[in-house]
Amino acid sequence: MPRVLVTIVTYNSGAHLGACLESLRDQSHPDLRVCIWDNASHDDTAQIAAEYGDLLYTVRFQNSNTGFCAGHNRLIAGERSDYVLVLNPDVVLEPWYVEHLVRAMERDPYAGSATGKLWRMGSDKPIETPSGEGAGDALDAEPVQIIDTTGIFMTPNQRHFDRGAGEPDLGQFERREYVFGASGAAALYRRAMLETVKAGGEYFDESFFAYREDADLAWRAQWLGWRCIYVPEARGRHVRAVVPERRRSLPPEINMHSFKNRFLMRIKNMDAGTYLRFFFPITARDLGAVAYVLLHEHSSLPAFPLLARALPKAWSLRRALRRHRREKPSQVRRWFAWRPVTEPVLF
Repeated sequence: MPRVLVTIVTYNSGAHLGACLESLRDQSHPDLRVCIWDNASHDDTAQIAAEYGDLLYTVRFQNSNTGFCAGHNRLIAGERSDYVLVLNPDVVLEPWYVEHLVRAMERDPYAGSATGKLWRMGSDKPIETPSGEGAGDALDAEPVQIIDTTGIFMTPNQRHFDRGAGEPDLGQFERREYVFGASGAAALYRRAMLETVKAGGEYFDESFFAYREDADLAWRAQWLGWRCIYVPEARGRHVRAVVPERRRSLPPEINMHSFKNRFLMRIKNMDAGTYLRFFFPITARDLGAVAYVLLHEHSSLPAFPLLARALPKAWSLRRALRRHRREKPSQVRRWFAWRPVTEPVLF
């Protein structure tokens, strides 16, 4: 069986890490190598990691917070594997998660990534659903999971969302499909794809630090002709903390990096034709975001100098991507729509 490297970056993740590691211990896939990069946590992360010493291949403790991207990059570069599972420490996987994704990707050599179905942790609360086929049947309360992600999709104004996020799971995502990309909460990447999209020695762009790096990588992969498979049989649960409706309650550094990265991702990946095609929705969204930061969210103002410092590197990566891309702009542009775009998987 192919070897899967599991990379986990932690920062004060003790509340969830034990359950995450326990779910990795229960995986049916026989060849997992689990590695942790800890960004200077000051909770009980170290003690929990020590309890799973038989499972963990390596744990690297840092003296400062180097960010999500740098942590995963170091772990990926430091080990050999056929696949890499980038996993958040607040995700719990069902036992067949890794095996389902690996088997699907083994059947499609052009699949560079794969994602399963994640539900919101603790979301199995009763909702009213019809109890029978008759029009007059009473409504019964049955527990239904709330979807966290079934892959990510992009909108014309350059926002990216988790497909199905917040919806009750009523069986609407039970088919294997190609999607734009995989959420970084639990994404399986083919090693060959990661080596292809790597730029400047980095798989995830470390200028991002954290947030939106999964969409950036997915966009680069699309340009280079790689597919992303959604496999509904692979399931897990995620403690989703960062969602748009909670912006005002999130730590300021999260909002700042998210604001910065929305522009950085576009500078690197968007072609001129796509920008002209969606000029009005993009511009309206940009003006609204900038105005909000200038008027209401001063904690995000450091994003502007950080973006300026990252611009030369981003422009260099943009030129390199343009030289090596394999897909036409129209092929990549087809993924940008107000509703999620998918394509059928025939196996």
